[in-house]
Amino acid sequence: MTLNEKEMQVLNLIAEDCRIAPAKAAMLLGCTEEFVTETVKKLEADKVIVGYPALVNWDKTPMEQVKAIIEVKVTPQRDMGFDAIAERIYKFDEVTAVYLMSGAYDLLLEVQAETLRTLATFVSQKLSTLDSVLSTATHFVLKKYKVDGVILEDKKEDDRLAVT
Repeated sequence: MTLNEKEMQVLNLIAEDCRIAPAKAAMLLGCTEEFVTETVKKLEADKVIVGYPALVNWDKTPMEQVKAIIEVKVTPQRDMGFDAIAERIYKFDEVTAVYLMSGAYDLLLEVQAETLRTLATFVSQKLSTLDSVLSTATHFVLKKYKVDGVILEDKKEDDRLAVT
């Protein structure tokens, strides 16, 4: 699929703020509201835009959860490469993202669970037992500072006295 310059501008605006009103987007881009609306519908139909998730700072909510990044080494399958094992892995409820990587490992997983025990059970009983999985390395997320280009914490003012 090829997009012209105006369509790319609409896409960039939506990527920055998915809640932008078509009228405001049209004003910013110097086009009609109908063009913006039709472009967004086209991008959704063509699966260029696949969702509008909210970016939530879960640390500011009472919800408890454990997040981890897991490096996975796998044996690619004949005629399927990494796609078949990636598909099998991304179907697990605990898995929120899967990336094919270059370097020391093949797949990078983002996973989350309600408890450390639940996450450990996922790794030991579901992930590690797959035939194609050779090894895993789990890294627990302790705190998020910036996600998708958004800084999650307000910078605290330095209230110390200046030394002169």
